[in-house]
Amino acid sequence: MCIGVPVRVLRADDRIAECEGPEGRVRLDNMLVGAVPAGTWLLSFQGRALRSMTDDEAARTSSALDALALAMRGAGGDFDAFFADLVDREPPLPEHLKRSVP
Repeated sequence: MCIGVPVRVLRADDRIAECEGPEGRVRLDNMLVGAVPAGTWLLSFQGRALRSMTDDEAARTSSALDALALAMRGAGGDFDAFFADLVDREPPLPEHLKRSVP
């Protein structure tokens, strides 16, 4: 399974970001995002920073990953708390898909 994980920057230069995430400290290639200030959230995937994230986006992504981990362990129950931003609404389609819906 290929999943990006939010990590918080501790320090960074133009090439490497040292970050803290769910697996502890990681060093990322951040050439796609450039130098970012400490405290910035990055979406990490396979040792690379793909893009920066807002605090809210990082929190929602982390919550969804927590729910996935519980589901993979076979935990039952109500997962709505992990997806509070989706509970009472239908997620919007991206603009490029809206054209294909009648």
